[in-house]
Amino acid sequence: MSGITQPRSEKSLCIALVAGEASGDTLGAGLIAALKQRFPNARFIGIGGPRMLAEGMQTRVPMERLSVMGLIEVLGRLRELLRIRRELVEYLTQEQPDVFIGIDAPDFTLGVEQRLRDVGIPTVHYVSPSVWAWREKRVLSIAQSTDLMLTLFPFEEEVYRRHGVAVRCVGHTLADRIALEPDRAAARQTLGVKPDARVLALLPGSRNGELRKLGRVFLETAAWCLEREPDLQFIMPCASPERRQQMEAIMAEAGLELPLTLYDGQAHEVLAACDAVLIASGTATLEAMLFKRPMVVAYRMAGLTFRILKRLVKVGHVSLPNLLAGREVAPEFLQDAATPEAMGPALLERLLPTAERVETEQTFLELHQMLRRDADQSAAEAVAELLDARGKL
Repeated sequence: MSGITQPRSEKSLCIALVAGEASGDTLGAGLIAALKQRFPNARFIGIGGPRMLAEGMQTRVPMERLSVMGLIEVLGRLRELLRIRRELVEYLTQEQPDVFIGIDAPDFTLGVEQRLRDVGIPTVHYVSPSVWAWREKRVLSIAQSTDLMLTLFPFEEEVYRRHGVAVRCVGHTLADRIALEPDRAAARQTLGVKPDARVLALLPGSRNGELRKLGRVFLETAAWCLEREPDLQFIMPCASPERRQQMEAIMAEAGLELPLTLYDGQAHEVLAACDAVLIASGTATLEAMLFKRPMVVAYRMAGLTFRILKRLVKVGHVSLPNLLAGREVAPEFLQDAATPEAMGPALLERLLPTAERVETEQTFLELHQMLRRDADQSAAEAVAELLDARGKL
């Protein structure tokens, strides 16, 4: 650490960032807030979501225009994405920011980083692509694009060091923000859930494509569980008004009578309040882990995308809790395996007060403690060190 922690109000920096989805928006907002403490006069430009905008960032296009899932699915949006990237690079080349920070969304941001680095702008990539899971040789192209890699998880550092890429693990901002012992009673009071209710949470994803592929099967799994445990209640957070409308349409089409309550946002309250959760693979599984909630993980994608990834991926798990634990602490149901008949029994099993459940919750606590590294400040410190090394301060 260089110790660059005091505000440098005499310096007016221009810092460019790009985030492509909600999880990146969370990381970006925390990083901007920490950078503003060091550089109160800094200007933040690029592409971000509502949290980053709330911190004062100016965005070129709505962040959701970058949010596309899958290898095949992106083809339908490829022309638009290439246009956005081309125009962004032209804009940033003219603006000449002091540093560019690409947050996740590697298929988009690494291309921007490469072009900006070629014209002398320092670049940072925040959130490692899954090079440890498939196509490790991507590190070679990352090394050509990125001056500094910021990883969320300790196990990700080694592959970059092996290839001579500057890297620092900063932990995860959610691990810093979420209490080690979540207050279930307070969350239930906030949501209007009775203290003694048996509650399952449904989190089928925050993106349009995820809801299209998982929304109905999650409802059908809830119905399967309700048939066997009639006292169950179900709660679901909706990431935006658009996703709520989409979910309501899926519910109407399914025609299922479920004691299901939808909430606008409040995903953390939902996770704190529930007894177990059926959840789409992604950052939300990390949040469920941090709330120490037993979970069943599911994911579906385009068939061709799944077949391609199945050939390429060299790790045995896809969800973050399992990857961090190095073993299965949450059962995973992917593609055709994600059925009510398969997921329902696994979900009901998570409600039982077994020794395995206690062990899982203890594992989640240990992983939570491991990821608590003051991520926002650690990431800001790393960016400040890079700026200092490049003579920008």
